[in-house]
Amino acid sequence: MKTKLFTALLLLTAMSAVSQELTVTSPNQKISVGLLNDRQVSTGEWYLKVSYHSDTQISEVIPRIDLGLIRDDQGFSKDLKFLKAGKPTTINEDYSAIHGKRSQCSNEGNEVVVAFENPGKARMNLIVRAYNDGVVFRYEFPEREGVFTIQDELTAYVVPDTTERWLQKFDLSNEGLYNHMKDDQAQQDWSYPALFHVGNNACWYLVHEADVDRDYCATKLSNLDNRSSYKVTLPYPHEGEGEALPTINLPWKSPWRVIIVGDLSDIVESTLVDDISSPSNLADTDWIKPGKVSWNYWSDNHGTRDFKTVCEFTDLAAAMDWPYTLFDWEWDVMTNGGTVEDAAKYALSKGVKPLIWYNSGMFKWITATPVDRMKTHENRMKEFAWLKEKGFAGVKIDFFLSEKQYMIDYYLDILEDAAKFELLVYFHGCLVPRGWARTYPHLMTYEGVRGAEWYNNNPELTTTAPEHNSVMPFTRNVVGSMDYTPVTFANSQHPHITSYGHELALSVVFESALQHMADRPEGYADLPDAAKWFLREVPAAWDDTKFLGGFPGRDVMLARQNGDAWYLGGINSENKEKTLTINFDFLTSGQKYKLTLIADGKHDKSFITRYLVVDETSKLDVKLLRRGGFAANLTPLY
Repeated sequence: MKTKLFTALLLLTAMSAVSQELTVTSPNQKISVGLLNDRQVSTGEWYLKVSYHSDTQISEVIPRIDLGLIRDDQGFSKDLKFLKAGKPTTINEDYSAIHGKRSQCSNEGNEVVVAFENPGKARMNLIVRAYNDGVVFRYEFPEREGVFTIQDELTAYVVPDTTERWLQKFDLSNEGLYNHMKDDQAQQDWSYPALFHVGNNACWYLVHEADVDRDYCATKLSNLDNRSSYKVTLPYPHEGEGEALPTINLPWKSPWRVIIVGDLSDIVESTLVDDISSPSNLADTDWIKPGKVSWNYWSDNHGTRDFKTVCEFTDLAAAMDWPYTLFDWEWDVMTNGGTVEDAAKYALSKGVKPLIWYNSGMFKWITATPVDRMKTHENRMKEFAWLKEKGFAGVKIDFFLSEKQYMIDYYLDILEDAAKFELLVYFHGCLVPRGWARTYPHLMTYEGVRGAEWYNNNPELTTTAPEHNSVMPFTRNVVGSMDYTPVTFANSQHPHITSYGHELALSVVFESALQHMADRPEGYADLPDAAKWFLREVPAAWDDTKFLGGFPGRDVMLARQNGDAWYLGGINSENKEKTLTINFDFLTSGQKYKLTLIADGKHDKSFITRYLVVDETSKLDVKLLRRGGFAANLTPLY
């Protein structure tokens, strides 16, 4: 029976002159990936095709994913001979996550390893998996020895012109806006993740990569050569110091190429990027604590230089019961009543754990201080020992701005050294997540997003934030924690046009294991009691996440669970009022909940608070202002 069931789940078609196709199907049989050869023989150029089986139709998601690698000694793309497909295997692994969108995760899929041989008799394997929420594949060189350079990766996703897409122009900071496009007319380099909507049906997919390690670099997508083909592209020589092309040591496996597939709930709720990444080897993780952080930089770009300002933000964290406060750049020149050591003592005396900023030191022209304390192992060990002695809980390290192999080494060196001192880590001016939060669970969050800091940089975010904010849950925040530094009610150097309800909702809509609340103390002190209560209570890590509705750039509603309680956030990105309907069918059957709903009031700086009893059969209409929003809490009634 077990054998028959497995055969039904995963179809492996024998290679023959009639059919040159291998098909791997997901456990729920909704997603399939086929291996094909245009020439219908056992030797040639191979590609993958991804399909999605909904309740009503079969959709061709990606008609062609070209395959291949070029090493400095030989190529692995043309005239590849199919040798064999290994025995189909089931991947079935449950694991716990300390932070993220879900605490209990499952790595469950079906896998086949396909062996190829090039004309020089060298072997390359292709490992293909199908999951209920997507398809992943990676390359493998199984030989036991050899050192080579990868000169090019030929993986390319062919996207029909009729496919709708949300893409971000590539920049090393990964802090751009997503462009919504109806076709493939724009040709350039693109950042991960890339979101696509297939035709007029309910099928979506998100392209990314995962499990990047020291044996490779991070990559980007590019359709410069062929506008319909988004090619995986290695770093260019000018993108940071060091060699652009990665060096590999055999045996070797590439990072996973990831396509998350399904309807919008499948995309938003997916943990596939973490699921397929390497498990953590930390024996003790009790010291890793997600939480909210007070942060002085947004309201005062030189705030940490002033001891009294640092103390004010420490007092804010204490008053709001937030566990952390961040000392940002220029802490090494702190004046006006105390030093950084004094500030750390003050924070600890208030029950607040200090976090502290560092410049990566990788770029001579970025001189923000301190600049020279992270770059070498010796410097890190000395600095981390000092931080541990002074009671610091973690480090924010900034300005990486390269995705070459040497920079991947640097990221991982920092993470491994920080773990020895039980220090939390988060990266800024960096790549977007590649699954490291599973491998290194003390990596709490990344920037890699156009966040609230951009209200300081220029006036653009004032007008683009409403749409941008509802694109993030479908793109950047799908693949890992996102340090947007949200929930700002006051204005910084450039104003908001989002409502207070919209800003409050971002504490739920955006997931970050260290959630930096960026406003000044009076921005929170002046809130009504219900909103202040909500910001005290809302967690920074979740047991579950549910997509309740929305569309990129228009609106979004999410529900996130922590223990028995649920927290809801909904935002309107459009320049018109609208009513969103909350369907509570995600709640436990038979259980009644007290709902505290904090939504837009009569104008964009006011709230209206409602208290109701609901259960899984309830529905509730919530009126939102233009660019408005709501937040809600659900607590069981016993």
